[in-house]
Amino acid sequence: MYQLDIVLKRGNNLAIRDRGGTSDPYVKFKIAGKEVFRSKIIHKNLNPVWDERVCLIVDNLQEPLYFKVFDYDFGLQDDFMGSAYLYLDSLELQRPLDVRLDLQDPHCPDQDLGSLELAVTLFPRSTEDREALRQAQQQQQNLRLSDMNRKSQLWRGIVSIRLIEGRNLIPMDQNGLSDPYVKFKLGPQKYKSKTIPKTLNPQWREQFDLHLYDEEGGILEITVWDKDIGRRDDFIGHCQLDLSKLSREKTHKLELELEEDKGTLVLLVTLTATVVVSISDLSVNLLDDPDERQQIIKRYSPLRSFLNLKDVGIVQVKILRAEGLMAADVTGKSDPFCIAELCNDRLQTHTVYKTLNPEWNKVFTFNVKDIHSVLEISVYDEDRDRSADFLGKVAVPLLNICNSEQKAYVLRNKELTGPTKGVIFLEADVIFNAVKASLRTFVPPEQKYIEEESKFSKQMLQQNFNRVKRCVLFLINVGSYINSCFQWESPRRSLCAFLIFVVVVWNFEIYMVPLSLLLLLTWNYFLLASGKESHKGTMEDLLEDVDEEYDKDDKDSEKKGFLDKFYAVQDVIITVQNALDEVACFGERVKNTFNWSVPFLSWLAITVLCASATLIYFIPLRYIVLVWGENSYFRLFLVRCISIHKMSSCILMI
Repeated sequence: MYQLDIVLKRGNNLAIRDRGGTSDPYVKFKIAGKEVFRSKIIHKNLNPVWDERVCLIVDNLQEPLYFKVFDYDFGLQDDFMGSAYLYLDSLELQRPLDVRLDLQDPHCPDQDLGSLELAVTLFPRSTEDREALRQAQQQQQNLRLSDMNRKSQLWRGIVSIRLIEGRNLIPMDQNGLSDPYVKFKLGPQKYKSKTIPKTLNPQWREQFDLHLYDEEGGILEITVWDKDIGRRDDFIGHCQLDLSKLSREKTHKLELELEEDKGTLVLLVTLTATVVVSISDLSVNLLDDPDERQQIIKRYSPLRSFLNLKDVGIVQVKILRAEGLMAADVTGKSDPFCIAELCNDRLQTHTVYKTLNPEWNKVFTFNVKDIHSVLEISVYDEDRDRSADFLGKVAVPLLNICNSEQKAYVLRNKELTGPTKGVIFLEADVIFNAVKASLRTFVPPEQKYIEEESKFSKQMLQQNFNRVKRCVLFLINVGSYINSCFQWESPRRSLCAFLIFVVVVWNFEIYMVPLSLLLLLTWNYFLLASGKESHKGTMEDLLEDVDEEYDKDDKDSEKKGFLDKFYAVQDVIITVQNALDEVACFGERVKNTFNWSVPFLSWLAITVLCASATLIYFIPLRYIVLVWGENSYFRLFLVRCISIHKMSSCILMI
């Protein structure tokens, strides 16, 4: 066992990987293909100074230590900047050594990529020292990543950018055209648009968002490139946008000229107002402080209902822990972290490594602009070299939150249609102004800038079909109940319905419509209040429910083969197809009647409409409805009486 002390000092003349002539370098240490350390990121520097110390446990000196340098790109794959090996068997024990490693690219060994400067010392270690040192190193790494994440999460607003089109771009290919795409950069954040082939006037129609970390805004750098397969892309043009000069809560249509008249870009840019969002540990909790809580309650009191109508309230959510998560790594563990989203606000916890039962103990605070919003908590597994793996998600409407009550939520899939493995424990508080929330209800909800593209799902299709089916069946049942009153199946009920019909029609006024709906709401409220029961499931019950649903899915999958599932989807699609056909036929009949496609129907419609208008002009509508109702009731009543009389006569004759 050996302990290897390394001081990563600096880098010299590193490779340029960003358009501005700089890079954002960081270094990975690997032994036997496994990453054992990752340095911090030094932004915009080709001669970075890290001065980071790391202690590694080495079992085999024959295995070299591998250094890889990357350029950090937000949202994109990081660019490779070079690599080097340190051969441990050449080091002397307990002797400090300054090392200079020249970086190389295996594919271009002659290219000068700069160098790294290190200080290295090798010590012999016992087994007990090795285990204690490894635990201390893991704890230090977690704390460092937690601090880095906290700093990068506190944005002050959102820049929504819609890339519309380009005009009169200069040709870069031999055919007199280009294959343009656009790169955006705001601080450490980057975004790359799709490529539009063979055009000088591309239409992107692409929307994305970036986050404002600076209250003033910042400079948005925009570059246009020509895509070339097999060689380096050609640079077309460059422009900048000073976000501090744009007003907030307003969409700006901008036509930005590229430098040296190389074309024009058309953008729609919207800066949201500053949103108060924060993240902290449980020890820093505003609503747990009685004085702070009273100040917030006073801020959203009814007396301040008409001050800043967009500030409806605040929601504070404590993300405590999770249990029984899905194993996403080959080791049977995961590196889970949480993302909390409320409309366009998004915050992230730190990552807890190598566990299926993480404890985050973080507090998120959001401003509420719409009380009907849904708080979404998603759990992911961190993979630093590729995109994070989805582990589960819960969605909690703000109006369903019980203040200061800790709850366990079963994690569900991305569409929230079925469970995944694991349970997450949350505690939330919502404080809002009821008057502001009521007024905001009649305002269209805030548009979510980034949404996942909808995909076909058999389960979602079946679920939506069943929802529509339940609504239609409810209407059919109501119609059947009303029809039974006309059929005199229950004489007492039919007589009561007839009396109510006569009284309502004779005394009907338009104000009775909302009044009847109010009575219906009141009646249902008392029914709910009288039969209301609270069910608080335990952790074991929740896990049993998940297992039961998994078992049910497994049994269904065993019973149903591929053809059965195909036929089930086919039946739903055929039903939807027939329903759409009925709606289309009805609309075409109405259209053909009014555009004289079928003259007979048009003349018939004229006759019926003239007769109806004359009848309603001379006879009040309530009289017509009364005559129709009495005729419907008593015609069927007489038919039923005659049937009963005939049946009685037959019985007497027998």
